[in-house]
Amino acid sequence: MSAPAIHRPLAVHTFTLISFVAASTAPTPLYRLYQAAWHFTPTLLTVIFAVYAFALLLALLVAGRLSDHLGRRPVIAAAIILDVLAMLVFFSADSPTWLVVARTLQGVATGVGMSTLAAALLDLDRQRGATVNSLAPLIGLAAGALGSTALVVLAPAPLQTVYLVVGGLLLLALALTRATPETAASKAGAWASLRPHMAVPERARPALVAVTPLNVALWMLGGFYLSLMPSLVAKTTHSASPWIGGLVVTALMLSGAVAVLQGLRHPAIRSLKRGALLLAGGLVLVLVGAALGSGGFLIGASVVAGAGFGASFLGAVRSVLPLAEPHERSRLMAAFYIQSYLAFSLPTIAVGYIAQHYGLLTAINLYGGIIIALSLAALAWIAARAHHVHAPAMP
Repeated sequence: MSAPAIHRPLAVHTFTLISFVAASTAPTPLYRLYQAAWHFTPTLLTVIFAVYAFALLLALLVAGRLSDHLGRRPVIAAAIILDVLAMLVFFSADSPTWLVVARTLQGVATGVGMSTLAAALLDLDRQRGATVNSLAPLIGLAAGALGSTALVVLAPAPLQTVYLVVGGLLLLALALTRATPETAASKAGAWASLRPHMAVPERARPALVAVTPLNVALWMLGGFYLSLMPSLVAKTTHSASPWIGGLVVTALMLSGAVAVLQGLRHPAIRSLKRGALLLAGGLVLVLVGAALGSGGFLIGASVVAGAGFGASFLGAVRSVLPLAEPHERSRLMAAFYIQSYLAFSLPTIAVGYIAQHYGLLTAINLYGGIIIALSLAALAWIAARAHHVHAPAMP
């Protein structure tokens, strides 16, 4: 395929991937509005958030290889349609129950869509596709949080307008996807591919063990930011403006994207050490900012924590994935994603429960302390076992 022929579908799949991830973050600035309108508890709020992660994980495990058999385009199209359906449920939701339904649909759509788009990008250009797969999710998370915040402030009926805009972007992605070339020939075995497969090759196990504390810490941080962080900002800064909450989440994700770009030039071990230090330091600053009630301080602290988030994620992936042969990677990533999304969801539900019974500030201090402890323990562990995370470069 010629370079111009590659560039257009690469751009389309990049836009679609960013749209999927942005859609997943769009409800984050709205959770406080839902909670104020329907008077549900912090625990239920975190359950609404976490059900998305469980559904996404299940979709990755069950349908992550479906496009290898049916082709990329039909699976991407089906995922987009399911995500548009989730937007319609969000649009008409009148109780927390419907938010759970919408988040479940969205989790399945995003899991299927992201895994298929990742494969399609690598089909088109392995080097650029790998870079896009590292950066697009963070850019999408930032765009979704900031765009949704802007609509909350500037648009009428934000609980409906946000989903109309996101739904429109997804429909545009669907139309553009129809014009892209198919990059995977269909083959038999679609039903068999739905059986979950996960395994960690023996040579990858020491590296996975070495990065586990840091990987858990960074996903715990992401789960908190995308669920309760806007509530924490509102409570500690006593500001009714959604801008600060949206900017805090955006700062974390954009800083993470910059850290990923910078880290591509360095060995995985450097990204891991740098990520652990910045993650711990950033969380200390976040806790100080919450205690001071300063929105500006929280945004600055999020930039530091985000740099740690991005560097840690890149270092973890580049330490583990290259140690698997091509035919082992999907099973290894399934195991890696189980660890990641359980850390993304279960601790967030726990902190919601603590916030409900002991207060949000107590909950975030405890939660932040655990992330700091995990990050520092990871730094010592990785330094002691550095020979396990000097993985070969990804092809």
